[in-house]
Amino acid sequence: MLNFLMGGGRDAGPRLSPQDIVSMATKGDIIVIDIRDPSEIRMSGKAEGALTIPMAALRFQADRAGPDYNKAIDPDKPIALYCASGARSGMAARMMKKMGYENVHNLGGLGHWHQAGGKVVRS
Repeated sequence: MLNFLMGGGRDAGPRLSPQDIVSMATKGDIIVIDIRDPSEIRMSGKAEGALTIPMAALRFQADRAGPDYNKAIDPDKPIALYCASGARSGMAARMMKKMGYENVHNLGGLGHWHQAGGKVVRS
């Protein structure tokens, strides 16, 4: 009944835990994207190694056919998105799946990354 809140559903595939994502990121096996605004990142830092692409720019940078495509977003690798709480990153994950990305995961918030043992860095 509440699967829509958890990003679940039949076609969602296996859900990765924050610990799984941190472990995979440490090995370079997943792309982590921080979709928060630059002001949020300045205030709290970001996950070590994460790409920073604000939610407003993600559609353009994830569009493989568009002029603003960010080649760091490898469609053949798993992708994990996060924001402050997980709400925006859930929307972003659904958007990327609609764009044809198959292995996309909502990490949740930066706090989930940190609680799972991930390093937070400040610029």
